[in-house]
Amino acid sequence: MRRMEFKMERSGLLEIGQKITVTEGLLPSNYYYIIDPSLAMSANIPFRNRLMSREGVVADIVENSRGFYVTAEFDEPDAEG
Repeated sequence: MRRMEFKMERSGLLEIGQKITVTEGLLPSNYYYIIDPSLAMSANIPFRNRLMSREGVVADIVENSRGFYVTAEFDEPDAEG
C-alpha cells in the first residue's frame, strides 16, 4: 500500500474513508497530483516515484500550524520499494 500526503486549504472538503481520484500534473523534473476536483495537492514527486494509480482512499486528515494535510492510500507498492 502506498501512502501519499496532500495539502488541503480548508477543513471539511474530504472525510476519512472517502474514495478519491487524482489528476497528474507534469513539471520539467517532477510530477504532482491533485485530488479531484481541486480539493488538495501533493508535493512535487520525482519521476522515479510516479504514482501509477489514479484512485485511492483517504486514510487520515491532520490539522497543524501549517494547515490541513490529507494522507491517502493507493493500491500499489510504496514509492521507496
